[in-house]
Amino acid sequence: MPLYTKGDVRIHYEEAGSGFPLLVTPGGGLNSLVSNWPTQVFNAMEEFKNNFRCITMDQRNANGGESSGPVPVDDPWGGFADDQLGLMNHLGIQEFFFMGYCIGGPFALKLMERAPERILAGVLCQPVGSNSKFPDSMYDSGRDIWGPALCARRTDVTMETVEKYLHNLYRVDPDFVYSVSRDFVRSCQTPMLVMPDDTPSHSYEAAMEVVELAPKAEATVYPWKEQKDVLAKTINQVRDFLRAHQPATTAR
Repeated sequence: MPLYTKGDVRIHYEEAGSGFPLLVTPGGGLNSLVSNWPTQVFNAMEEFKNNFRCITMDQRNANGGESSGPVPVDDPWGGFADDQLGLMNHLGIQEFFFMGYCIGGPFALKLMERAPERILAGVLCQPVGSNSKFPDSMYDSGRDIWGPALCARRTDVTMETVEKYLHNLYRVDPDFVYSVSRDFVRSCQTPMLVMPDDTPSHSYEAAMEVVELAPKAEATVYPWKEQKDVLAKTINQVRDFLRAHQPATTAR
């Protein structure tokens, strides 16, 4: 169980495979954990370990995981980006691909904003975003599921802190992808592949707006995960998309 530590932040991560680095985060909202991979729509660590150096991590303060640190109320999305970029620094990795499931969609966009020279391409799988029919889906799950469990095991964290954190995550910019603005997405030059979903938290409308706004974005077919043959083709599309953006010196 390798660990990266920086000050009072502790991050558990795992690696598989070799090749150009691919940082991939599983779904689960604020409980995004390495142990979630077997229950994801497909296990990217298994699918891509023969093509890339796959790296995954427990997100900071995910219940059931080994990563911990302060609750960054004032800059919640930046806190996640700091952990992700800090881990790659720890591993000596400058340029990499990022693939985020669920809450990893906003993670991807924040990383593209924070370190555009390092993220050579991004995949947004079932990305979280604002859903006009369920506007507080992510806030509510954080308040009702993640927050109470965190407070139960962390005497230094109160529900008042949790609610301020969730507000800054999901209600400051509530009508798009939470972590970045539409203006940023319009200006973003990072190639990205969006894999839309349509649930209360995985907003189809927000995912497709990213595709419409970002100059170098493309989308997979939708739906893509229900039929095995379509899922297999879509996984191959992700692999081909990432391979197409590898630096020439590392392409295999």
